[in-house]
Amino acid sequence: MQSTRYKLSEFFIIFILVPVSFAIHYPLWIKMVIGLLGFLYVIFVLLKIEKLMFKMSPTLDWNTFFKRTIIQLIGIAVLTTLYMWFVDDENLFVVLLNKPLLWLMILFVYSFFSVYPQELIYRTFFFQRYRKLFKSNTLFICINAALFSLAHIFFRNGLVMILTFIGGILFALTFQKTKSTLLVSIEHAIYGCWLFTVGMGEMLGFPS
Repeated sequence: MQSTRYKLSEFFIIFILVPVSFAIHYPLWIKMVIGLLGFLYVIFVLLKIEKLMFKMSPTLDWNTFFKRTIIQLIGIAVLTTLYMWFVDDENLFVVLLNKPLLWLMILFVYSFFSVYPQELIYRTFFFQRYRKLFKSNTLFICINAALFSLAHIFFRNGLVMILTFIGGILFALTFQKTKSTLLVSIEHAIYGCWLFTVGMGEMLGFPS
């Protein structure tokens, strides 16, 4: 399971074949089974093959992380608010203003049951398994972001693909700096929750 040939086959199946297949119409329950089996496989490889220990590092630089994340969030908030104002003003903060309880519930569910598994697969697993296969760090980061964007192809929305590619770049850089699934999950949750809050949730699969 550590050979280059095996890893490349694994790479193709998990990060290309499965996401593209999810954009094809077939029973949802089959997609859910495939997703669950894939996630269990990732956990198995991380624990049994890579011998990765899931523990919080005592040396995490929380201050630097939150300063950078807040600055980036301000930029994202300004751009997305302007976008909604000019393109879809009817949905600007629509869930927050009209269904605050739903808003809180979705933020919780999304942060704990969607974001962390995504980061476990696309950052922790991806970096652990494939980093040494790439000589160029820039290429590695870009491929990671492109594949993260591809994971959202089932939404069939060009803007979603662009947003997730940009997000993928930010998350990959954060993970590269911190080596922390926790921190990159927090960052991912903050930006994703903001998009839902500002009114862009429907195109990202959030109920509204």
